[in-house]
Amino acid sequence: MSESTADETNYLVGLNLTDRRVVVFGGGTVAQRRLGLLVASGARVHVISRAFTPAVEGMATAGQITVEERPYADGDLEGAWYAIASTDEPETNAAIVAEAERRHIFCVRADNAKNGTAVTPASAEYDGMSIGILAGGDHRRSAAVRTAVVEGLQSGVLADTAEPAAAGVALVGGGPGDPDLITVRGRRLLARADVVVADRLAPPELLAELGPDVEVIDAAKIPYGRAMAQEAINAALIDNAKAGKFVVRLKGGDPYVFGRGYEELEACAAAGVPVTVVPGITSAISVPSAAGIPVTHRGVTHEFVVVSGHVAPDHPDSLVDWSALAKLRGTIVLLMAVERIDQFAKALVDGGRPATTPVTVIQEGTLRTQRELRADLATVAQRVKDEEIKPPAIIVIGPVAGFSVDAG
Repeated sequence: MSESTADETNYLVGLNLTDRRVVVFGGGTVAQRRLGLLVASGARVHVISRAFTPAVEGMATAGQITVEERPYADGDLEGAWYAIASTDEPETNAAIVAEAERRHIFCVRADNAKNGTAVTPASAEYDGMSIGILAGGDHRRSAAVRTAVVEGLQSGVLADTAEPAAAGVALVGGGPGDPDLITVRGRRLLARADVVVADRLAPPELLAELGPDVEVIDAAKIPYGRAMAQEAINAALIDNAKAGKFVVRLKGGDPYVFGRGYEELEACAAAGVPVTVVPGITSAISVPSAAGIPVTHRGVTHEFVVVSGHVAPDHPDSLVDWSALAKLRGTIVLLMAVERIDQFAKALVDGGRPATTPVTVIQEGTLRTQRELRADLATVAQRVKDEEIKPPAIIVIGPVAGFSVDAG
């Protein structure tokens, strides 16, 4: 196997991986950073690892990737077009690169980039452009220049260094899923992070933009699966900030809409840690918009209500007056409600909402994998079951759910 030297120059190229097999070895946070962009590229991603982070498990459960829980074996690259060796075993990564060379497959070696046959650039997407920066192995510089290019495109000013941020915590709403829907301020703070504590619903492509020196802490909460305890999340924010680091708590949607952003703010404030809150675009409004549904429309509805579906209508912990909801004529947006849609639909019909009321369910809204299911209160539960709709999904109930205009 040939070994790269510091004097060699990489050839920067864009790969068309649509419907092509890509094999990733390792299921930790290093691999997790790469998976979002690979999935977004349309690749058929297969991950082989002894263990997986909750976020990687979640991607597999959602059908975005396939996984095998086992160590690497020679022959695993059969039929692959591209590979990433990101295990925590240097000898295994070397063996993967060796097999890739024999098969003429380009392979990134995450623990020693110069000994792979491909290098992952610091990358970003902006206004339909893919931006990639390589700096001869200086990953910190390539990430800084990449961020400066993006900020320069946004503001008209270009620079080649990233301004460091003071120690503390930023609660950043990452938006509904599409990485372009995070706010400019949120993206700027994310680029300056020393540590990122990321939710499962935070846009995974944003993690791929981080420099290799940035620590990513997986705070995924998988429905009915593994989850990082809230106390552990709070401790991670506080301990890292007190160690002099700038910590970004990257959450899906908006930090305060059925998330625990305010609890995290209170914990940090009690510990004397400064906090910046960056609002995000909530999925309750943006996902229906992406499906061509306005949550309000003149002459049709004068109100919309956003309801958490994490507990059943008859659960003792429920704070929702479902009989009152059923009497409303406007729009109801349900979050975290797919698993109990049969109970919610029944509660609304029993409360007087017509069974013919339109319902639209949007899975993975704003992403390239977005799916839409159109039904009514009488049929939605069975349709969700038949079409195997899974979280994350938003449910819109009311006259506007029957609207359908392709905005192009």
